[in-house]
Amino acid sequence: MVTKKIAVLFSGSGSNLEAILQKVHNKIFNNVKIEVVLTLTNKANAYGIERARRYGLESVVIEHTKFASREEFDQALVDEIKKHNVDLTVFAGFMRILTPVFTNQIKAINLHPSLLPLFKGAHAIKESFESEMLVGGVSVHYVSEELDGGKLIMQRAFEKSDDMSLEEFEEKIHAIEHEILPESIVKILCK
Repeated sequence: MVTKKIAVLFSGSGSNLEAILQKVHNKIFNNVKIEVVLTLTNKANAYGIERARRYGLESVVIEHTKFASREEFDQALVDEIKKHNVDLTVFAGFMRILTPVFTNQIKAINLHPSLLPLFKGAHAIKESFESEMLVGGVSVHYVSEELDGGKLIMQRAFEKSDDMSLEEFEEKIHAIEHEILPESIVKILCK
C-alpha cells in the first residue's frame, strides 16, 4: 500500500479542514492511504486550529502580517510545506492570493464557492446569489498565479429556489464544499 501525504491550509473556522479529516485522513482508497501531515494557518486565532487538535494535529501558524512582502510570506509557506514531503497541498478556506514564489513550487488545489470561471474572488457567494443565474455551485481547481483561474478538477451545481435566502444558499454551498473537496483529493491521489 502507498501512503500519500497532504497539507491543508486554512484561515478561518476550518469546517472544510474538518471534512477532510473526517472523510480522507488515515483512510484507504484504491490501496492508497491518505494522511494529513500538515495543517497550516495564517491566523493565530483561527478556529480550525482547535478542529485539527481533535485529530491529534498541531497546526503551524505563519502569519502573513509578519512579513514585509507577499513573496517572503509565500517562501515561508513553501519552506514549511517542503519539510513535510507532501504529495498535494489543499486550500480549505485559505484566504490569501499567492505569488509565483508559491505557485511555481507547490502543487495545490483550491475550493471556490461558485461555478468558475464565474464569480471569482472573495465575494463569490453573494455575487452568485444575487446574479440572474438559476444555479449556484462549488468548484475545485488547481492553484495558479491567476486568482481562481487554475484548471478545474471538479464542479457541483444546485438549483436556486425562488424563495431561497442568502443564508440558505450559503448553507447549501458549504454542504457541497464538504463533499466535493474530499472527493477531489481522492480523485487526484487515488486514481
